Amino acid sequence: MGFFSKIGEGLKKTRNSLSSAVNNVLKSFTKIDEELFEELEEILITCDIGVATSTYICDILRERVKEERITDPDAIRTLLKEIIADMLDGDCELNLSTKPSVILVIGVNGVGKTTTIGKLASNLKKQGKNVVLGAADTFRAAAIDQLGVWAERSGVSMVKSLEGTDPASVVFDTISSAKAHGADVIICDTAGRLHNKKNLMDELAKMYRVIARELPDASVESLLVLDATTGQNAVNQANEFKKVTPLTGIVLTKLDGTAKGGVVLAIKHELGIPVKYIGVGEGIDDLQPFDRVAFADGLFGSEE
Repeated sequence: MGFFSKIGEGLKKTRNSLSSAVNNVLKSFTKIDEELFEELEEILITCDIGVATSTYICDILRERVKEERITDPDAIRTLLKEIIADMLDGDCELNLSTKPSVILVIGVNGVGKTTTIGKLASNLKKQGKNVVLGAADTFRAAAIDQLGVWAERSGVSMVKSLEGTDPASVVFDTISSAKAHGADVIICDTAGRLHNKKNLMDELAKMYRVIARELPDASVESLLVLDATTGQNAVNQANEFKKVTPLTGIVLTKLDGTAKGGVVLAIKHELGIPVKYIGVGEGIDDLQPFDRVAFADGLFGSEE
């Protein structure tokens, strides 16, 4: 299955919910009026795009309709797709411009963090990059073991320590290993204890200090992994994490299992954080770099 097909297939549940509802509304109107806009706004909200973002989209839609003197409701569909693609514009690519570059992966338990790291490592290795993983979620022994399984599956090396070890020391050891072996990319797992923000903040701050000291010129990505099936709760999580750590991007997992894919728009609009990867399946190749045009097309399907 090709790149665009995977995104389209992964967004099937969201598309079935959003596109069919939009089509039904457009077919029931013979002209474009305020009632049509209000119904469209309701549909967007129910697809977990959120109130603020849905209102924003419909405000732009009103402006475009007026400016372009559009009178046919059927034209709304194409306009919506264009508006959504424009909203998601921004730098969605990972910054891996230094050797080594560092990726810190953040997120609460259960969102698919470890799986994401494994798939990302596999993805980067296939691009010819030498990748080393750092098992810096030392809060749970299971996290270290799970990451080890993915390191083996992805064919990359991993640095680990015992449960309860200072995570920053694991980051230090991983950096040392990366330097010794000429690694291109370091990917570090972290403990996502959002319920104890002070511990999380202190832990992450210490990791950043180690990175800044040992690799002062390195490109550093801080990726937050979110579970798409949680809908608006994912936006709330992102907002909480944003308060305790700088985030450069979002990885949205389990998009294939939910009709709440519209949450991508809410995250970008309300928090200003770009989505850099999306998970659209269980396979090791199903973590896809985010493509805004393919995403907008995937939400609405064909024009038929």
